[in-house]
Amino acid sequence: MSSTESTPAPSFRLRPAELRDVQPIVALIRELAEFEQLTHLLQVTPEKLRPHLFGEKPVAEALVAELDAGDGGKPEVVAFALFFTNFSTFLAQPGLYLEDLFVRPAHRGLGIGQALLRRLAALAGERGCGRFEWSVLDWNANAIGFYERMGATVMPDWRICRVTGDALRDLGADPA
Repeated sequence: MSSTESTPAPSFRLRPAELRDVQPIVALIRELAEFEQLTHLLQVTPEKLRPHLFGEKPVAEALVAELDAGDGGKPEVVAFALFFTNFSTFLAQPGLYLEDLFVRPAHRGLGIGQALLRRLAALAGERGCGRFEWSVLDWNANAIGFYERMGATVMPDWRICRVTGDALRDLGADPA
Protein backbone atom coordinates (compact mmCIF):
# COMPACT_ATOMS: atom_id res chain seq x y z
CA MET A 1 0.00 0.00 0.00
CA SER A 2 1.38 3.40 -0.92
CA SER A 3 1.50 6.27 1.54
CA THR A 4 -1.35 7.97 -0.33
CA GLU A 5 -3.72 5.05 0.15
CA SER A 6 -5.70 4.71 3.35
CA THR A 7 -7.34 1.79 5.00
CA PRO A 8 -11.13 2.14 4.95
CA ALA A 9 -12.76 2.45 8.35
CA PRO A 10 -14.30 -0.81 9.49
CA SER A 11 -18.03 -0.93 8.95
CA PHE A 12 -20.51 -1.66 11.71
CA ARG A 13 -24.19 -2.27 12.04
CA LEU A 14 -26.61 -1.65 14.87
CA ARG A 15 -29.28 -4.14 15.81
CA PRO A 16 -31.48 -5.06 18.76
CA ALA A 17 -29.70 -7.39 21.15
CA GLU A 18 -30.56 -11.06 20.89
CA LEU A 19 -30.24 -13.86 23.42
CA ARG A 20 -26.85 -14.81 21.93
CA ASP A 21 -25.56 -11.33 22.85
CA VAL A 22 -25.91 -11.67 26.63
CA GLN A 23 -22.32 -12.88 27.13
CA PRO A 24 -20.76 -10.14 24.94
CA ILE A 25 -22.92 -7.50 26.68
CA VAL A 26 -21.76 -8.72 30.09
CA ALA A 27 -18.14 -8.54 28.88
CA LEU A 28 -18.72 -4.95 27.74
CA ILE A 29 -20.37 -4.08 31.08
CA ARG A 30 -17.23 -5.39 32.81
CA GLU A 31 -15.07 -3.16 30.60
CA LEU A 32 -17.33 -0.21 31.40
CA ALA A 33 -17.01 -0.89 35.14
CA GLU A 34 -13.21 -0.97 34.78
CA PHE A 35 -13.23 2.32 32.89
CA GLU A 36 -15.45 3.94 35.54
CA GLN A 37 -13.36 2.35 38.33
CA LEU A 38 -16.51 0.72 39.71
CA THR A 39 -15.63 -2.97 39.49
CA HIS A 40 -16.24 -3.26 43.24
CA LEU A 41 -19.95 -2.75 42.52
CA LEU A 42 -20.11 -5.29 39.70
CA GLN A 43 -22.50 -8.21 40.23
CA VAL A 44 -23.66 -8.80 36.66
CA THR A 45 -23.47 -12.28 35.16
CA PRO A 46 -25.11 -13.62 32.02
CA GLU A 47 -27.51 -15.60 34.23
CA LYS A 48 -28.53 -12.47 36.17
CA LEU A 49 -28.90 -10.26 33.09
CA ARG A 50 -30.67 -12.71 30.77
CA PRO A 51 -34.16 -12.64 32.38
CA HIS A 52 -34.19 -8.84 32.50
CA LEU A 53 -33.56 -8.56 28.77
CA PHE A 54 -35.20 -11.73 27.45
CA GLY A 55 -37.31 -13.23 30.23
CA GLU A 56 -41.05 -13.47 30.65
CA LYS A 57 -41.32 -9.80 31.68
CA PRO A 58 -38.28 -7.96 30.31
CA VAL A 59 -37.58 -4.66 32.07
CA ALA A 60 -34.80 -3.42 29.78
CA GLU A 61 -33.71 -3.57 26.17
CA ALA A 62 -30.36 -3.29 24.46
CA LEU A 63 -28.90 -2.39 21.12
CA VAL A 64 -25.54 -3.75 20.04
CA ALA A 65 -23.06 -2.60 17.45
CA GLU A 66 -21.33 -5.31 15.45
CA LEU A 67 -18.08 -4.67 13.67
CA ASP A 68 -17.68 -6.51 10.39
CA ALA A 69 -14.85 -9.02 10.60
CA GLY A 70 -13.63 -7.99 7.15
CA ASP A 71 -12.24 -11.44 6.39
CA GLY A 72 -15.61 -13.13 6.15
CA GLY A 73 -15.44 -14.14 9.82
CA LYS A 74 -18.04 -13.71 12.50
CA PRO A 75 -18.92 -10.06 13.31
CA GLU A 76 -17.79 -8.89 16.75
CA VAL A 77 -20.03 -7.05 19.23
CA VAL A 78 -17.98 -3.97 20.15
CA ALA A 79 -20.58 -1.69 21.76
CA PHE A 80 -23.93 -1.72 23.49
CA ALA A 81 -26.62 0.60 24.75
CA LEU A 82 -28.93 -0.67 27.50
CA PHE A 83 -32.15 1.29 28.03
CA PHE A 84 -35.66 1.14 29.45
CA THR A 85 -38.91 3.08 29.54
CA ASN A 86 -39.49 5.59 32.31
CA PHE A 87 -42.27 8.15 32.77
CA SER A 88 -42.53 11.92 33.12
CA THR A 89 -45.39 13.05 35.30
CA PHE A 90 -44.91 16.65 34.13
CA LEU A 91 -45.21 15.68 30.46
CA ALA A 92 -47.63 12.81 31.11
CA GLN A 93 -45.57 10.82 28.61
CA PRO A 94 -43.20 7.89 28.66
CA GLY A 95 -39.52 8.53 28.26
CA LEU A 96 -36.53 6.50 27.23
CA TYR A 97 -33.75 6.20 29.80
CA LEU A 98 -30.30 5.14 28.66
CA GLU A 99 -28.70 3.24 31.52
CA ASP A 100 -25.37 2.54 29.84
CA LEU A 101 -23.68 3.09 26.52
CA PHE A 102 -20.19 1.73 25.97
CA VAL A 103 -17.95 1.46 22.93
CA ARG A 104 -14.70 -0.44 23.28
CA PRO A 105 -11.84 2.09 23.25
CA ALA A 106 -10.21 0.51 20.18
CA HIS A 107 -13.39 1.17 18.19
CA ARG A 108 -14.12 4.74 19.26
CA GLY A 109 -14.03 7.41 16.58
CA LEU A 110 -15.91 5.26 14.05
CA GLY A 111 -19.27 6.92 14.78
CA ILE A 112 -20.64 3.98 16.77
CA GLY A 113 -21.56 5.99 19.87
CA GLN A 114 -23.17 8.68 17.77
CA ALA A 115 -25.11 6.07 15.78
CA LEU A 116 -26.36 4.41 18.98
CA LEU A 117 -27.55 7.75 20.41
CA ARG A 118 -29.25 8.70 17.15
CA ARG A 119 -30.99 5.32 16.94
CA LEU A 120 -32.23 5.61 20.52
CA ALA A 121 -33.47 9.16 19.89
CA ALA A 122 -35.35 7.90 16.83
CA LEU A 123 -36.76 5.01 18.87
CA ALA A 124 -37.93 7.46 21.55
CA GLY A 125 -39.73 9.43 18.85
CA GLU A 126 -41.29 6.29 17.35
CA ARG A 127 -42.58 5.31 20.79
CA GLY A 128 -44.08 8.73 21.54
CA CYS A 129 -41.60 9.53 24.30
CA GLY A 130 -41.35 13.08 25.58
CA ARG A 131 -37.77 12.66 26.80
CA PHE A 132 -34.60 10.75 26.17
CA GLU A 133 -32.34 10.93 29.21
CA TRP A 134 -29.19 9.47 30.72
CA SER A 135 -26.57 10.25 33.35
CA VAL A 136 -22.88 10.94 32.95
CA LEU A 137 -20.12 10.95 35.55
CA ASP A 138 -19.01 14.50 36.29
CA TRP A 139 -15.32 13.63 35.73
CA ASN A 140 -15.91 12.18 32.26
CA ALA A 141 -15.19 15.35 30.30
CA ASN A 142 -14.86 13.48 26.98
CA ALA A 143 -18.34 11.98 27.33
CA ILE A 144 -19.86 15.27 28.49
CA GLY A 145 -18.38 17.08 25.49
CA PHE A 146 -19.57 14.34 23.15
CA TYR A 147 -23.12 14.46 24.55
CA GLU A 148 -23.26 18.24 24.36
CA ARG A 149 -22.08 18.14 20.73
CA MET A 150 -24.96 15.70 20.08
CA GLY A 151 -27.41 18.29 21.44
CA ALA A 152 -27.81 17.07 25.03
CA THR A 153 -28.10 19.41 27.98
CA VAL A 154 -26.16 18.36 31.07
CA MET A 155 -28.53 19.21 33.92
CA PRO A 156 -26.39 21.01 36.53
CA ASP A 157 -29.11 21.31 39.18
CA TRP A 158 -30.18 17.65 39.29
CA ARG A 159 -28.51 14.95 41.36
CA ILE A 160 -29.17 11.23 41.34
CA CYS A 161 -30.50 9.74 44.57
CA ARG A 162 -29.83 6.07 45.14
CA VAL A 163 -30.70 3.55 47.83
CA THR A 164 -29.13 0.06 47.64
CA GLY A 165 -28.28 -2.95 49.76
CA ASP A 166 -29.06 -2.73 53.48
CA ALA A 167 -30.30 0.85 53.15
CA LEU A 168 -32.85 -0.28 50.54
CA ARG A 169 -33.99 -3.13 52.75
CA ASP A 170 -34.28 -0.79 55.75
CA LEU A 171 -36.18 1.86 53.79
CA GLY A 172 -38.65 -0.75 52.54
CA ALA A 173 -39.16 -2.32 55.95
CA ASP A 174 -42.42 -1.86 57.81
CA PRO A 175 -41.77 0.89 60.41
CA ALA A 176 -44.17 -0.68 62.90
